[in-house]
Amino acid sequence: MDSLYWVSLGAPPTPVRRLEGLGGDVWLKDEGAYGDGGWGGNKVRKLEWLIPEAHRRQKETIVTVGGLGTNWGLACALYGSEHGLETVLALIDQPVDGHVEAQQERLRASGAEIHLTGTKTRTVVSVPWLLASHRKSWFLPAGGSSPVGALGAVEIALELAAQVEAGEIPEPSYVVTAVGSGGTAAGLVLGLELAGLGTKVLGVVVNDTLDLGSKALLRLTRKSARLLSDRGADLPDLDLSGRNLVVVEDQIGDGYGHKTRAGTSAAGRASKKADLDLDPVYTAKAMAGLLELVEGGGRAEGPIVFLDTNGPRP
Repeated sequence: MDSLYWVSLGAPPTPVRRLEGLGGDVWLKDEGAYGDGGWGGNKVRKLEWLIPEAHRRQKETIVTVGGLGTNWGLACALYGSEHGLETVLALIDQPVDGHVEAQQERLRASGAEIHLTGTKTRTVVSVPWLLASHRKSWFLPAGGSSPVGALGAVEIALELAAQVEAGEIPEPSYVVTAVGSGGTAAGLVLGLELAGLGTKVLGVVVNDTLDLGSKALLRLTRKSARLLSDRGADLPDLDLSGRNLVVVEDQIGDGYGHKTRAGTSAAGRASKKADLDLDPVYTAKAMAGLLELVEGGGRAEGPIVFLDTNGPRP
């Protein structure tokens, strides 16, 4: 029987604090604080499981995909190189602003091999060639959202449960997260169920290029649960029917990477009222979804946790 291996890339737990000025009982779990060195966020949690899995499979190169401003691709390149793995990126076009331009500079400096494939179709066609062109290569989906990668968010949920038990934060009614590739939301559902919390996951979809509906997310949740079981974990009976998952798609706007008026407003409010720096592609739209939950007719009863997955900006 194979085991699951893990490597430490950060210092848990990530901090929690109450966010004033946003209305309702809103709390922050700051995943942006996670990660050694100058880059963090929820992608690092995934890589703590994916890097040792690559070594277990005797791989030397990670081939993966993302947008021009991919946080995932940058995290792969930075942390992978520290652990003997090369990173090859196939990048899809997205609207270019100052954030994306700065990220492109970081990507070029990271040592990753970059291919500007432009469209989703060209990217899909390019991946088999990239895999064949590199020794001992392993394909990882966008965002690292595989059954192994989703275990990073299982850890986030278990960590949150421990903070609830320690009295650092009340048990939340919801955890709100952006859904760009699905792994974080899927892992949170599994982790909260394992922890015995009744907390719901509100997934705010920000990517219109992938199937990120509740059925797709729950498929990934169940695959991660089966992976744990297959690798030797003695799991309790789990209800993974989706009763604690809510997915909304009304914050996408014109598509992936496009700013929205609601997101820009939410980011401005979070910056002014809560000293919170949000990015326009993911976390600003997730905050807009949270504010809709708080202000949209009393749908949320009890504390709400906002999962800030925005990595530190050098």
